[in-house]
Amino acid sequence: MHLNVTYVRSLEDPEGSINISIMKIEEITNVTEYEALAKEKLPKMVYDYYASGAEDQWTLKENRFAFSRILFRPRILVDVSKIDLTTTVLGFKISMPIMIAPTAMQKMAHPEGEYATARAASAAGTIMTLSSWATSSVEEVASTGPGIRFFQLYVYKDRNVVTQLVKRAERAGFKAIALTVDTPILGRREADIKNRFTLPPNLTLKNFEGINLGKLDKTDDSGLASYVAGQIDRSLSWKDVKWLQTITSLPILVKGVLTAEDARIAVEVGAAGIIVSNHGARQLDYVPATIVALEEVVKGAQGRVPVFLDGGIRRGTDVFKALALGASGVFIGRPVVFSLAADGEAGVRKVLEMLRDEFELTMALSGCRSLKEITRDHIVAEWDRPRVAPRL
Repeated sequence: MHLNVTYVRSLEDPEGSINISIMKIEEITNVTEYEALAKEKLPKMVYDYYASGAEDQWTLKENRFAFSRILFRPRILVDVSKIDLTTTVLGFKISMPIMIAPTAMQKMAHPEGEYATARAASAAGTIMTLSSWATSSVEEVASTGPGIRFFQLYVYKDRNVVTQLVKRAERAGFKAIALTVDTPILGRREADIKNRFTLPPNLTLKNFEGINLGKLDKTDDSGLASYVAGQIDRSLSWKDVKWLQTITSLPILVKGVLTAEDARIAVEVGAAGIIVSNHGARQLDYVPATIVALEEVVKGAQGRVPVFLDGGIRRGTDVFKALALGASGVFIGRPVVFSLAADGEAGVRKVLEMLRDEFELTMALSGCRSLKEITRDHIVAEWDRPRVAPRL
């Protein structure tokens, strides 16, 4: 059910004047419009936690802007009366190459949190990745009904905690582990420091509730940064990917790869796939946008494992560009929490539907009827050498 909610959206134009417009939730026509509504509805500490990046937030902006420097080379007069968006990820058939990235603490956005996201992903026929730091447990998310789900893992200093958690995810029917490898220490997120970020008192990190690791302490800076410093294993290395393979038979995706060198090592140690991610620009600032790093990582993987992109996707055109650069699929993060905050499960369903429709439209207007027909020749990127025009 869509609520008839009205909100005020402020957009600054290049001249600096403010354009105020009133919009009803049913009038939302694209994914980015949910953020303004989420900002209106959420407490400042919560909105800032979801929205902000590290330090100068250069990479945060670049994750979006980099897409605008990739242009299309559409092919015309192709029969696009039938378009197939389906694909397989690690052997699982899904309706489209658009999946849900792990985003922590979703009950801060909406009382139903990860339950709503899981149901929306299942309804869309796609994959949801549950965060280690979810406010709903693996068992609770599994109880929402059928669906293909991956589990995102942080490695704690206490390896027994990790082993138990992975085994619980396995028992709950999760199909893969997405190992986050870019967070030996939390990035400097200045909004969280200013807000003294902590979990609202009614919420816990549900997967750790029974072992006294479910709460963030209130501190003079970011409660999450203090939690990570106290609990997450800074010594995590490639040998731990091998160790994980000894405690689970689930395929392991390495999430947080930005270079060809690391892509090659990930393949060598037996990763089932790679997720190109800069953690939503929340870790090291001034790393490239994920769409810029993608092609290098794809080349490093040499076709031996699938490579996915996580970061900055807001349009169906972005999805097409990622696939043209070699991605096997994309994961979306902030659009999920913003739409969840704005309109619960219906919001997340709408975001998935809008991205799917835009992606299908982009395929049709580019002359592509299936994902395998999307090629590097369908785009030209800013970093390409000047093209020599074909001899006619």
